[in-house]
Amino acid sequence: MDAHTPAPVPPPGCPAHGSGGRVPLYGPEFAADPQAYYAYLRHYGAAAPVELAPGVEATLVTDYTAALQLLQDSGTFRKDARRWRAMNEGKIPADSPVAPLLSYRPNCMFADGAEHLRLRQAVTDSLARVDVRRLSRSTEQISTYLIDQFAGRGSVDLCGDYAKQLPLFVFNELFGCPADIGDRVLFGSSGMFDGVNAEKAVGVMFAAIGELVALKRAKPGDDVTSWLMQHQSALTDEEMVHQLALLLVAGNEPLRNLIGNTLHRLLTHDAYAHRGGLIDEALDDTLWENPPLQNLAPHYPAVNLEFAGQQLQAGDLVLVSFAAANTGPALASAREAGSNRAHLAWSAGPHACPSKEPARQITVTAVENLLNRLPDIELAVPADSLTWRPGPFSRGLVALPARFTAAATAGRAPAAPHTPSPSVPAPEAPRKQERGGLWSQFLTWLSK
Repeated sequence: MDAHTPAPVPPPGCPAHGSGGRVPLYGPEFAADPQAYYAYLRHYGAAAPVELAPGVEATLVTDYTAALQLLQDSGTFRKDARRWRAMNEGKIPADSPVAPLLSYRPNCMFADGAEHLRLRQAVTDSLARVDVRRLSRSTEQISTYLIDQFAGRGSVDLCGDYAKQLPLFVFNELFGCPADIGDRVLFGSSGMFDGVNAEKAVGVMFAAIGELVALKRAKPGDDVTSWLMQHQSALTDEEMVHQLALLLVAGNEPLRNLIGNTLHRLLTHDAYAHRGGLIDEALDDTLWENPPLQNLAPHYPAVNLEFAGQQLQAGDLVLVSFAAANTGPALASAREAGSNRAHLAWSAGPHACPSKEPARQITVTAVENLLNRLPDIELAVPADSLTWRPGPFSRGLVALPARFTAAATAGRAPAAPHTPSPSVPAPEAPRKQERGGLWSQFLTWLSK
C-alpha cells in the first residue's frame, strides 16, 4: 500500500484488531455480507491474514491469478494435513468447530504425490461410469417425491425441504445404499453439518458406510461403491470407507448449497423473471458470485517462502477464497469477454472437484423439475430478511421460504409426512425401527 492509498476500513462488526490483526471469517456479520470482508482483505494484496475460528489462524488467497498458481503447484504446496504446524504444536483447540473438516483423514483430498494419484484415479474412474441418463432419471424421481411432500401445502422451505434433502437421496441411490444403511447415512451427514450431536452423527455415518463396504464385498452391484471396490487400485476396506465418506459428505454439502443458492438467485433477481431458459445462466452466475464453498482448498507450504505478498512458514495453513477470487475487480471485464465457466467454484489443479459435471446435471434437473411443477413459485419473505448459515467454508441459506399455488401430487401416494429432520433412531435402537427413515420412505413411494 503506497502513501496515497487510504487505509482500509474494516466492514461493520469486524473485530480485526481484537484477533491479532487477523480478519475473522465467522460470526453473523461475516455470514451476512462476506463480500464486504473480501473487499477489505484485498487491501492486504493477493493474500491476507485471517482467523477461521477462535484460535485458528490461516492465510487466505483472494486473488484469482495467485489462487490458480497455488492450486496448480503441488510441489510447493502440499495437501497432507499432518503437515499443519499449528495442529502439531497443539495450538488448535480440541473442540474447534473447523477441526473436523481440516484434520487429516486417509482420503484423496489429504493425499499428495503417488498416493494421491492412486486414490484419485479410483474415484474419478468410478464416477466416470455413472450413466448420465440414469442420473437424470433418478434425480427427477427423487425431485418429484420431495415436491409431492409439500405440493399440496402452497408453501415450502426450499432449503430444508428440498435442497438439503435431494443430494442425500441422489447419492444414496448412486452408491447403492439399502434402506437401513441409507437412513443412517442421511442422519449422519445432516447431523455433521448441522452441528447437532456432530460427534455421534459422524460415528453413525462411518459405521453405516463400513456396513455398506462389507455388503458390497459380499454382493457387488451396479453402483459407485462396487465400481470403486473393483478398481485396479485395490483399495482396502479402510480406504474404501474414507473415500466413500469424502464423496458422500463433501459431495452433499456443496450440492445442497448450489441448489439452494441457484434457487435463491432465480427468486430474487429480476433478470430471471422468465425462468424457462435461464436455469443454466443462473447456475453459472451463482458459481461466479455466490459459490457453494466460498473458502477452502487447504494447503501447506513445504518450505518457508514468500507467496502473494505474505511470508509463510512450512506447515502454515493456506486456503483459497473461491468467492473472493471469482469476484475480484480485475476479473470483471475478463469474465464478460471470456468463458462464463472459468470460475474457481470447482477449484482447479490436481485436486479439482471430480464430480462437477454430475453436480451440474443434478442441480439443473432439480431446479427445472421444481419450476415445471410449481411455475408460480415465489419468495415468501423480503429478500433482505433471509439469513445465511455462519462459518468460513460454506455459503448457504438457513432457510428459503417460498409460496405457490397448491398443486396435486404426481400420482403416487405420498409417503409418511415430511419431518424437519431424518427420523432415524440412535445407533443403539433396534435395527428394525430404522425402516421408517427418509430413504426408506422414498423407496416405499417409488415402488407404488
